[in-house]
Amino acid sequence: MAKVWVYAEVGPDGPHPASLELLTKARSIADTVEAVALGPGATQTAVALGDHGAQTVFASDDPVYAEYLAQPAAHALVGLIEEHRPNMVLFATTYDSRDVAGRVQARTGSTLMSNATDVLSLDRVQTQIFGGATVVDVELSGPDPKLVLVRPKSFPAEPAGGTADVVEVNAEIPEDRKRARRAERHEEAAAGPKLEEARVVIAGGRGLQDPANFAILEELASAIGSAAVGATRAVVDAGWVPYSYQVGQTGKTVKPDVYIAVGISGATQHLVGMKGSKRIVAINKDPDAPIFKLADLGVVGDALKVVPKLIEEIKARKP
Repeated sequence: MAKVWVYAEVGPDGPHPASLELLTKARSIADTVEAVALGPGATQTAVALGDHGAQTVFASDDPVYAEYLAQPAAHALVGLIEEHRPNMVLFATTYDSRDVAGRVQARTGSTLMSNATDVLSLDRVQTQIFGGATVVDVELSGPDPKLVLVRPKSFPAEPAGGTADVVEVNAEIPEDRKRARRAERHEEAAAGPKLEEARVVIAGGRGLQDPANFAILEELASAIGSAAVGATRAVVDAGWVPYSYQVGQTGKTVKPDVYIAVGISGATQHLVGMKGSKRIVAINKDPDAPIFKLADLGVVGDALKVVPKLIEEIKARKP
C-alpha cells in the first residue's frame, strides 16, 4: 500500500497553509496519508491536518524544533522515516522546509526534487521551466522515500472531513544537532489580507520610479478592499519594500481573482509567481512590455497618472 507523508511546517498561526494543499494532493496518490508536525502547537494542528486527509499525525510540541534551525527537525524526521518507511515525503517550498528536506536527503540518500508544481504518482512529478512556458515530467528513481518540494498554491486545499490519530514523537536531539539557533523572531505589522490569500493583488515594479510611490498602491488596495500589495524582486532587492512583498520564483506564489501589475515589465522570475491569477491587468508605459502578452487587460500609460485616476473612479462608484 502506497504511503505518502506531508511535512507540516508549524508556525504561530498553526500549520502552514501549503501543508493542507499537500495533504489534499496526497489523498489522490496514496492509500495511507500521514503528516509530521514538529514544534510548539504541533499537537493542536492535528485537527486541521486530519480534516484535510492525514490519518495519522506524528507530533511533538518540543520547543527545540522552533528554537533551533532545521537540524533537530531533520534528525527526528529521519528517525521516523527509518521506522515507518513512507514511499514519499512532500514538503512545501518554504525556507524552513527546504532546509529540512535537504538535510533529510543527505542522511537518507533519497531522490530530492525541488520546485515541483504537480505530483502525478509516487515516481513522477511535474515542474515548469522558462517562466512556466514549458511543463516537464520528471521521473523519480532511487530508494524510497522520494522527497518532493512543491510550490505553494499548486493545489487547492480541500477538507475531507476526517480526523487523525496523534502519535507522540519522543526523539532525543543530540547536542551536535543544535548548532544554528534562532535568536529572534520578527513579525511585521500588516493591515488587510495576507498576500497569498488576497482576492486582489496589486504589485509594483521599477516603473513606479521611487519607493515613496508605493503609497499609491496602498491607497488603491484600500479603495478596492480585500486587496494586498506585492512587488517584484528588483524593488525588494533595492530595499524599496520588505521581502514579504515579493512575488515570484524566489518569493511568494499568488493566485488571486485579479492581479494588477503596475510598472512591471514581466520578467520570467516574476511571472512564475503570479501567472495562475484568474485575471491579470497590466499598467505600463512601454507598449512592448512582455507583461502585456499575459494580461487580460493592458493599459499603456504612466502608472503614476493612471493609478490615481483609477482610485478616483473606484471611490466615485462606491455608495
